[in-house]
Amino acid sequence: MILSGGENIASSEIERVLYEHDAVHEAAAIGLPDERWGERPVAVVALRPGAGLTLEELQRHCRARLAGFKVPKELHLRAELPRNPSGKVLKRRLREELGRG
Repeated sequence: MILSGGENIASSEIERVLYEHDAVHEAAAIGLPDERWGERPVAVVALRPGAGLTLEELQRHCRARLAGFKVPKELHLRAELPRNPSGKVLKRRLREELGRG
């Protein structure tokens, strides 16, 4: 759960919309610290081979399907998402890595 501006945002809802985009192969939505809102929604995406995606394109796609406060404020592209041995995305690792940068 991402808590932004007093609103609870289910990361699974954002991820469902991310996976609807043709360029997205793997996706995770996480919350990163934000001074104003507490947390801000962020998309971490691995693209399909040969695909490209900008933050503006992703936000346009998400705005058509999500409330404005749920739209990711950042896009981080990865070759692949970190997973545990059972295949679950390691969101804690993503938050730690991106929170440092």
